Amino acid sequence: MAGALGRPRGARRSGLGWGFYLSAGALVLLSLAPILWVLKMSIVPRAELFASPPPLLPQELTGASYATIFDDPTFVRGLLNSAIIAGSTTIACLVLGAPAAYAFARLRFRFRTAIMTAILALAFFPAAAVIAPLFIEFRAVGLLNTFWAVIITDTVFVLPLTVWILTAFFRQLPRDLEDAARVDGATTLQAFRLVVLPLAAPGVAAAAIIAFIVTWNEFLFANTFLFDSSTWPATVAIPNFATTHTVDYGAQAAAALVITVPIAIVVLAFQRRIVQGLTAGALKG
Repeated sequence: MAGALGRPRGARRSGLGWGFYLSAGALVLLSLAPILWVLKMSIVPRAELFASPPPLLPQELTGASYATIFDDPTFVRGLLNSAIIAGSTTIACLVLGAPAAYAFARLRFRFRTAIMTAILALAFFPAAAVIAPLFIEFRAVGLLNTFWAVIITDTVFVLPLTVWILTAFFRQLPRDLEDAARVDGATTLQAFRLVVLPLAAPGVAAAAIIAFIVTWNEFLFANTFLFDSSTWPATVAIPNFATTHTVDYGAQAAAALVITVPIAIVVLAFQRRIVQGLTAGALKG
């Protein structure tokens, strides 16, 4: 104990620093290991995929799996469908969620906390529990096998999270600028549109990116409501690289990486805004 107590402060800090970097490095390695393994599966020939035991490093490289997925019109069309569905859902969540979040952040009314809790609870409601009722309803109104069936359902489940993120961000914005705008003759809606939204850009960006990511990766509703391969998003098209007797694991791995790349680019490009938007409620009560 005496030796530990007598150890120089700089040495203790150096030890803590090395421990932090080792722990962070191990966490990054564990997080990247599955992605790196999928990457390996996508660039090795079929024979190596079924080798036992599988080699840790690729023995031979090939781009056949990527050629397979980009030669498949269903998957290529699925990428466009995913962009349409995710983009439309994100826009709907922002258009509906931003005014609602502003009302929760600025207005005082009865049962506000209870309503906010109910909204958040909706986001965690099991999607499988509503599949059958929604299927019957969409069939009755003719929405099955259309993008609208998925867009409407995704919006309902993603909107609560959007409202919560934006509410937390709106609450930490100062009221002074809004009051000044009202003194100058602006209505509440004008103050919200011209003053609050520009100031809330990080929160809006965070909410939009999260809504896009959740919808881009959605599989259950799309697989249930969309029958025609021309309407499938990419997540539903990936299992198509399998037949009754064989599975093209290389093509599935390549397709999984391809649909992950846009999300990774968006997150890396806007990571500062995402952090600012998600931590807004913790920075100021």
